[in-house]
Amino acid sequence: MWLSDTKESCRHKGELQAEDLEGEGDQHTKCRHNEKTDKVRKSNTCEEKEQTCLRKSSIKSLLTKHLNDATQQVVGLEDMEELGEELKGRCSMGLKSPVVAAIIVLFISVITVVTISILQQLKRVALPIGLKYGIVFDAGASGTTVYVYSWPAEKRNNTGIVSEKHLCHVEGPDVSSYDNEPTQAAHSLQKCLNETVEEIPEEKHNSTPVYFGATAGMRLLQLENAGAATMILSEIKDYLRSSPFDFKGTQVISGKEEAVYGWITANYLLGNLLQRRTWRQPQRTFTVKTIGTLDLGGASTEIAFVPESHTHMKEATIITLYSYKYKVYIQSLACYGRDEAEKMYRAKIIQDSKKNSSIEDPCLPSNYNLTLQLENIFDGLCTATEIPKHYDRENNVTFIGTANPDLCQRKLLSIFSFEYINIEGNWTQRKLQPSISGDFVAFSGFYYTTQALNLSNSFSMETFISTVQDLCRKNWDQVQQLFPNEEDSFRRVNCFNANYIYALLVQGYNFNRKSWTQISFQEGVQNSSFGWSLGYMLNLTNMIPSENQIIQTPMSEAVFCGLLFLFSALVLFCSMFIYFMFATIVSNIAKLKILNVLFEAIFLTMRINS
Repeated sequence: MWLSDTKESCRHKGELQAEDLEGEGDQHTKCRHNEKTDKVRKSNTCEEKEQTCLRKSSIKSLLTKHLNDATQQVVGLEDMEELGEELKGRCSMGLKSPVVAAIIVLFISVITVVTISILQQLKRVALPIGLKYGIVFDAGASGTTVYVYSWPAEKRNNTGIVSEKHLCHVEGPDVSSYDNEPTQAAHSLQKCLNETVEEIPEEKHNSTPVYFGATAGMRLLQLENAGAATMILSEIKDYLRSSPFDFKGTQVISGKEEAVYGWITANYLLGNLLQRRTWRQPQRTFTVKTIGTLDLGGASTEIAFVPESHTHMKEATIITLYSYKYKVYIQSLACYGRDEAEKMYRAKIIQDSKKNSSIEDPCLPSNYNLTLQLENIFDGLCTATEIPKHYDRENNVTFIGTANPDLCQRKLLSIFSFEYINIEGNWTQRKLQPSISGDFVAFSGFYYTTQALNLSNSFSMETFISTVQDLCRKNWDQVQQLFPNEEDSFRRVNCFNANYIYALLVQGYNFNRKSWTQISFQEGVQNSSFGWSLGYMLNLTNMIPSENQIIQTPMSEAVFCGLLFLFSALVLFCSMFIYFMFATIVSNIAKLKILNVLFEAIFLTMRINS
């Protein structure tokens, strides 16, 4: 209220000065009257007083003008006071509500941004990434089997986790038997192909790879009749290309590849390849315990194992799987598969026999005769060197069963020394094999034979020999009763198969009584079969890219980004608004302080003038 006090003070001073001026005016009138009556009195003194009065009158006019100006300034100051009061009211009332609202919106927006970000991260759920599928046609010498494999799209250590989903045996002989009817080789696959279509979800058909692999039977046919082998594979290729799956091509698997993939399959299914790394052992070497494999097919047999000594490791193969390396001894013996071995056995006893039309066979049940055409025995590379003189492929020969187990075993041990092996149709001396070490799993023909003997897993050599001798002494009627659900073509060869396995393991792979007990005869494990096809698929999945994991969040990406943008914009807007409002208040306060200083300067000047 200092402006009101100043106004009253200024008015009071003005009135006092006006009264003084009026008094001085009266004195001026009195002087003039005295001058008229007393002209003779001291004229010089009156003139001086008149000049003084005139000066005072001029000062009175000047002071009146200054008084009016001061009054006008006071009125201006009163208006400025009202303006200051108005600014204070706006700061306290007009600006208060918007600023408070902006602060509340800012706080809510910050909380919302933080909350949705945390929920989006913590509530995310990994959805099942689904399965990938693969199909492998195993065209072996004894027949064709179709395997359907599945594995999760995400891989472990760069390799997919593959398991067997479905298995189908193709009816009829192996595809290499269709050398005169290549088209029939392809059509024989139709039934199993239809089953795979049903097993795999339709939306996965286009992305499911199909591989056709042929083994020893086709390898032999390529050597015997390359043109027929090419025609068969061509027909199969055209047929599978028309399927709803992603056909990758046909391939004739080498004996070495067959052994490698069989070793991979067995060790994978038995859990030897998926041992987890720890902080104490971040890296794993090939010295981790693995199991050796023994595979017996129709035209070849394979062995694979990690030997203790590396003195004979020229035959070794480096296998990289799950980011680790294994140094494995691999050998495939062509012509020593079960079917080809039986042909070589019969070719040998024909040569040794003095009779041409009927020959005693100690490995057949008594009271059983087997008649075959000679072309069925000498029609391949494995028996080409055993063709007798005056050979006529149209002729028949009859084998008369004698059920002599001891003689059967001696004949097989004398015929199969395994000193020579067939490489691309040529018999060459076999290289020295490293000493047997570690555990082994025997599958395919090994397992089927021991299953017929009612022997499973591991057993001693003595148990095996005694069981085989009991079987080989039986006549045909007893054999039929013993195997009521088998076809005659399988019943009659059980004695031969068992004795051949003995010869192969003892003389071919150098197993003795002690190491024999380290063999486990198994078909497979965890509903998956041992064999090269699963290992083949495991190797192929190293080249199949893994899919990104599918993550489900509380909000879709679009909604989350939209909300994040909206509330972030609100945070920015409210922050700017609050800053602007406080800046305005600070600016107005500064203006009032300037006015205060100005007013003080004005009144100070006026006091000086008065």
